[in-house]
Amino acid sequence: MKKIIYQEKGGSVGERIVLKANLHTHTTNTDGLFSPAQIIDMYKDAGYDVIAFTDHSVLNKVSAYDGKGMRLISGVELHPFGPRGIRWHILAVGVPEDFPHLFPETGQEAVDRAVEAGAVVFCAHPYWCGFTPDEVMTLANISGIEVYNTSCRYIGKEFNMYAWDSCLDAGKKYTAIAVDDIHAMHDFCGGWTMICAESDSAEDVMKALKNGDFYSTQGPEFSKLVVNDVFIEAEFSECAAAVLVGRGADGRELLVENPDGPGTCGVISSFKIALSDCPKGLFRIQLRDANGKFCWSNPVYNQ
Repeated sequence: MKKIIYQEKGGSVGERIVLKANLHTHTTNTDGLFSPAQIIDMYKDAGYDVIAFTDHSVLNKVSAYDGKGMRLISGVELHPFGPRGIRWHILAVGVPEDFPHLFPETGQEAVDRAVEAGAVVFCAHPYWCGFTPDEVMTLANISGIEVYNTSCRYIGKEFNMYAWDSCLDAGKKYTAIAVDDIHAMHDFCGGWTMICAESDSAEDVMKALKNGDFYSTQGPEFSKLVVNDVFIEAEFSECAAAVLVGRGADGRELLVENPDGPGTCGVISSFKIALSDCPKGLFRIQLRDANGKFCWSNPVYNQ
């Protein structure tokens, strides 16, 4: 099991385990091509530690599944109608296995009932759905959105950085996850969430998700992510580009791929920067490796 040197702002520096998670998963219980048992075998073989089963308006009795050593989470994807007659895709991770509110009348009811039941809730693939950032922000009490969704790439709508940044610019303290949203094999292992938890217990996994103690990636990985009142320090796998993305036009270039044309690409794998030299208000770390794969930290608030 991987570990990370981790410190959230205001907390203490310590070593945490890093749990590789797919938090958006469909099975033959709805429109997926793989049974729960097949999903478990596939993700176990791929080195995952956490799987959330999130079939459409259907629950999975994960306590009865053999997780092969992985942490299995009960979840659901809910689909009430939203603005302009578009159905919401409300991803609720951590609902009870007997969660009764599978057909809410509104998006807000879906969020409220899931949060009341102890879940962490995300707005799934807003770009794919056609929701604007303003429409996403009508949902009170969501934790955030999907910044990347593997299954949405077939129509070119897999990335949601614009929606995320627009919501952050407007003052929403959203986190963001990367997921497979697996239905078929071509959705497998395209994006995942790395949960920085104190242990792999169900309680600590959910605590980390609710607190935003995770990052999302298509490949690059952090080995150190320390934020205090003075500086931010990060170590990660080799990347060709790294930036601090702030509000609006604010940001900081750490390394930009091919800034002077072909053949000029450098490599970056660490940085340590005073918070006074970082974008004000908030910023997030965005990495990109030589294969064009992204990694996203959650926002750092720099008041």
